[in-house]
Formats: sequence, C-alpha cells, structure tokens
Amino acid sequence: MSSTESRISITAKTPAGSLVTIRAESESELDNLVALAIESVKAAVTELEGAVGGRAATATNINAGFQALQSSLGATPVQDVPPFNQAPSLGGGRTCKHGKMTGIQGPSKDGGIYKGYFCPSPSGAADKCKTQYLQKHDPEYVTFSPDKIK
Repeated sequence: MSSTESRISITAKTPAGSLVTIRAESESELDNLVALAIESVKAAVTELEGAVGGRAATATNINAGFQALQSSLGATPVQDVPPFNQAPSLGGGRTCKHGKMTGIQGPSKDGGIYKGYFCPSPSGAADKCKTQYLQKHDPEYVTFSPDKIK
C-alpha cells in the first residue's frame, strides 16, 4: 500500500494499553496481513511492553520500544515526529500583559487539530487576553511545540 489511508483499518488495544493498527485495501488482503503478521505483532508488542513494563515510562525506554516495534514489523514512518524526550522549545512562545502564554494543542470540533497560545490569567478574569490561535498556513503551525496537549 502506498498510502496511510486504507479502505479497512483495524486497531486493537492490548491489555497493557498498546495500540496495534493494521490497514488493508480488501478483506482478503486484511486476512493475509493478519495471518502473516500476528506473530510479529505479538513479539513486537511484548518487546515494547517489556521495555516500559514494571517501571515508570521514560523517554529512553519508550523510544527504544517504538524502535523495536518499528523494526520487527518492518514499518516505515509516515510522519516525522520529535522524539518522546524532546523538550519543549523554551525560547519560543508568546507573551501577553499577564506573562508567558501557554501553548496548547488539542482536537478541534471539526475533527482537526487546534494550536494556540492562551493567556495565563485565571479563567473568567475580566482582563484575560484573547487566545491567539495558529492557522495551518502560519509557518509556526508546523514548528509549534505545545506546553500542554489536551
């Protein structure tokens, strides 16, 4: 498959909470993928969960687990994302008259993602500054590093 969007997509959640997704264009392709990959998925999930199991999840063991999962499945990343342990950009962001605004990212009502800077004043404050939302065409939209994800 040349696309990450397929006609059939199945996601399963393991007892430990790991998510495994299999995508196919037809029912027969899905059957073949499941039959061929079941042991690889099982081994990869076991390795991932073993990397973080029984102790607090750290950036190092989560990244190692994802790399093991990716290599055992022969996966190709479809989106470059910063490593789990990448610190938020401390030099960026925006400020208002109340101080450093909080960068927040979350799901929007239309199914997309919103990214914006929120005034640090308490909710309901009369002089709370207006939220500064980023638009998809803004250069900062791609490099935005949120302080909080909802």
